Amino acid sequence: MQTAQKLLASKVTSKFQTTIPKIIRDAMSISQGDVVVFEIEEGRVFIKKLQPLDLDYLSAISETLSEWASPEDEETYCALQSLRA
Repeated sequence: MQTAQKLLASKVTSKFQTTIPKIIRDAMSISQGDVVVFEIEEGRVFIKKLQPLDLDYLSAISETLSEWASPEDEETYCALQSLRA
C-alpha cells in the first residue's frame, strides 16, 4: 500500500532562507536551536535532524582510543583506503 504524498511549500527569502513547515517540524521533532543537514542523492534532497554529540562521553572514552593512534595503524588505514578507491 502506498501512502499519499503531501506537497508542502515554503517561500525562499532574499537571503535564501526558508521556514520548515510546522507539520515537518513536528514529524521530525525539530525545535529551535536544532541543526538540520541536507543530503543530495540522485537529484533528490533529504533533510535530517542532526543528533547532538555527547561531548562528555566522547571525552571520557578518548583516552581509551590511544591504542589506535600509532604510525602503523595510520599506515594500515591509509592502505585500506587506497583499496576502496
